[in-house]
Amino acid sequence: MDLLSSFPMLASFPFLLFLIWCAHLVFFKARSTPREPPCAGFAAPKCYPLVGNLPHFINNCDRFLEWTTELLVASPTGTVTVAPFVFTANPSNVEHMLKANFDNYPKGGDVVSALHDFLGRGIFISNGEQWKAQRRAASFEFNTKSLRAFVFDRVRHEAADRLVPLLRQASRDGQVLDLQELFDRFAFDNIISLVFDQDADCLRRGNKEGERFFRAFHKAAHLSVDRMKLPHPLVWKLKRWLDTEDERRLRESTAVVHEFVDKYVRLKRSGGCTSSGGDLLSRFAEDGTRTDEFLRDFLLSVVLAGSDTTPAAITWFFYVLSSKPDVVDHIREELRLVRARRCEPGGEAFTLEELREMNYLHAAIAESLRLHPAVPLLPRVCAADDEMPDGTRVRRGWTVMYNSYAMGRAEVIWGKDCGEYKPERWLEVGVFQARSAFQYPVFHAGPRMCLGKEMAVIQMKAITASILEGFDMELAEQRGKHDLSISMRMDGGLPMRFRERRGR
Repeated sequence: MDLLSSFPMLASFPFLLFLIWCAHLVFFKARSTPREPPCAGFAAPKCYPLVGNLPHFINNCDRFLEWTTELLVASPTGTVTVAPFVFTANPSNVEHMLKANFDNYPKGGDVVSALHDFLGRGIFISNGEQWKAQRRAASFEFNTKSLRAFVFDRVRHEAADRLVPLLRQASRDGQVLDLQELFDRFAFDNIISLVFDQDADCLRRGNKEGERFFRAFHKAAHLSVDRMKLPHPLVWKLKRWLDTEDERRLRESTAVVHEFVDKYVRLKRSGGCTSSGGDLLSRFAEDGTRTDEFLRDFLLSVVLAGSDTTPAAITWFFYVLSSKPDVVDHIREELRLVRARRCEPGGEAFTLEELREMNYLHAAIAESLRLHPAVPLLPRVCAADDEMPDGTRVRRGWTVMYNSYAMGRAEVIWGKDCGEYKPERWLEVGVFQARSAFQYPVFHAGPRMCLGKEMAVIQMKAITASILEGFDMELAEQRGKHDLSISMRMDGGLPMRFRERRGR
C-alpha cells in the first residue's frame, strides 16, 4: 500500500511546506529579473506579489507546450522571460546557447538527478569532460560505414520479414492496429540489435526476455520523466524516501533494465556472447579501460535515444499522411520511379542508395517534423549571467528553454504559409535542401546534435516505403492531441486500418 495515501497528514504537510518554499524561491528570483525594454503590443505574463510567476506555471502545467508556444508566437523577439525561465524561438538565441556559448548552458542538475537512477552517467545526461569523452567515442563509431550498413541491414529485415507480414495479416482480418505501438516495437527491436546484436523480437512478441526488457525500459523511462514534471526535485526525493508506489515501480523496472544490460556486458567481457561484432557493445568493449558501469550507462542512453524519438516522429508523419492523399500519391510515384531505374526490377526491399535518392519522401518527413518535432522543448541551465543576441538577459541558475514546436510555426522563419503542410518548401529543382539546424533544431544543433540523425531518417524512409507501397490506410479514430513525455507522443495512440494494395 502507498504510504502517502495511508497517512494524509504526512502527504499534505511536506507538500504544503514545499509550495510555500517554492513560492518564496520563485518570488525572490522574479524580483531579480532584469528589466527588459517593453515591446509594443506585447505584454509578458504578470509577476504577482509574494508568489511571483508561480501561478502561471500552476495554471498551465497541463498545457505547458501550448502556453509557451502562445507566448512566443505573440512576442516580437521570439523570446519571453517568465523568471526563473526564459523561453525562446529565436534562431540567434538557439545558436548562442547550443553553439556560441555552449559551455554556459549545460544540462541542468535537476534533469540529471531525476534521470540518474535510470541512466547513471550516460551521454544523455552528462556534461563537461564526461560528456566529451563519450561523445568523441560515439561520434567515431556512428560515422563508420560498417555501422550504418549494420543498422540498415537490421531495419530492412525488420520491415520486410516482420512489419509487412503483420500488416498483411491485419488487412485480411480487418484488424485495427495502433501504429504508435507498432513503431515503438519496431524501433526497439532495431536499437537492441544495434546495441547488443540481440533479437528482442518485440514486434512479434516472440521473445519473453525481449518483451520483459521492452516493458521495463519504457516504464522506467516514463517514470523517470514524471519526476521532472513535479514542481521541485524535493518532491520526488521525498517520495523515493517514503517508497511510494511510483518510486517503487521505477526501482523495480530499473533493476530489470540494468540486469539485462549487465548480463550482456558480462557475457561480452567473458567471451560468452556470440555476435557479429558489428554492434555497439562489441565495438566499445574492445577498449579494456572502459568499466562495466560506463558501458551500461552509455548503452542505455543510446537505447533511450533510439527507441523513443523516432517512433514518435513517424507516428505523427503517418497521422499527417492519413489526411494528405496527394502527398501519399507523390511518395508512391517516387517509389515507382526508383524501382523503374533498377537494372533488375523486383519487389524486394529498397537499398540504402535507393532510399537516399527519395528526395520527395525526405521532404515530406522533414515537413512533418517541422510541425510535429519529436522533442518540442529542450531546457538548459545558465551557468553564469549572460545576454542573448536579442538582448534578453539571463541570470545564473535560470532555465533557458528553446521551443522547436513554436519555431516550426514561426512566420519570420517559414513565411506566411508556416501553418500549412508543404513538402515542396524543402525542394529545389526536385532535390532536398536542408535548413540551418538553428532554425530547424528538431535533431538539436551544435556540439550535441543527434548522432543518429541520418539513421533515423533512413529508418523512417524504409518504414514509409514498405507500408505505402504495399498498403492503403485509413485512420480508424480521430487523433491529433499530443502527450508530452520523453518525446511528443500521440495521446491515445494511432489506430489505423490497412488494406493490401493489389495490382500496383
